[in-house]
Amino acid sequence: MIIELKSVEQLAAVHVAQVISYLKAFERPLGLLITVNVVLLKNGIRRVVNSRPK
Repeated sequence: MIIELKSVEQLAAVHVAQVISYLKAFERPLGLLITVNVVLLKNGIRRVVNSRPK
């Protein structure tokens, strides 16, 4: 599992693409993209899945 922490107001497509690149590079199936700049932490968590893990 890859965990990427950000301190941004909103997660953008470029952040998701970065996590997908990490997942492919390290051959991992699952990652979490977390922004800590939210009122409730659970609202800042996004699950990212590598559709082609080896």
